[in-house]
Amino acid sequence: MSGKKLGILGSVVIVALGIGYLALGNFGENLVYFMTPSEVVVMEQNRYGKKMRVAGMVVKASMEVIPNTLKLRFDLTDGAETIPVAFEGIPPDLFKEGKGAVVEGYWDADHVFHSHMIMAKHEEDYMPIEMKKAGVELPKMGLLKTLKVN
Repeated sequence: MSGKKLGILGSVVIVALGIGYLALGNFGENLVYFMTPSEVVVMEQNRYGKKMRVAGMVVKASMEVIPNTLKLRFDLTDGAETIPVAFEGIPPDLFKEGKGAVVEGYWDADHVFHSHMIMAKHEEDYMPIEMKKAGVELPKMGLLKTLKVN
């Protein structure tokens, strides 16, 4: 193999290794685990403080807005376990009690989930307004609709 071909091959290998490092090097630090409230309450202490997402239903009559702040407290359930969530910020418009939500944040030693982001689950059965006005109904088969809400 000539020196020129060897140099090109070496450059390609170095570039490929560099791209691989950039793509996978920080992968573990940026990984966000997706959990349910049942998994969070039995979590080991070494996972406290680590970023994760928790999905569930917002328990009816559990939402408490702290006056004169952007702080909000509510309970999130998967039907088997319920966890308290503390959030500071402006929640999305679709966020309501009795509806599905995914919260991102961390679980602490005081057994409170501190969220910095709420993603409200919306109904997957979108229908154009003309069909709604005509009285057409879609079947209700959503996954979160099967969960019991206290």
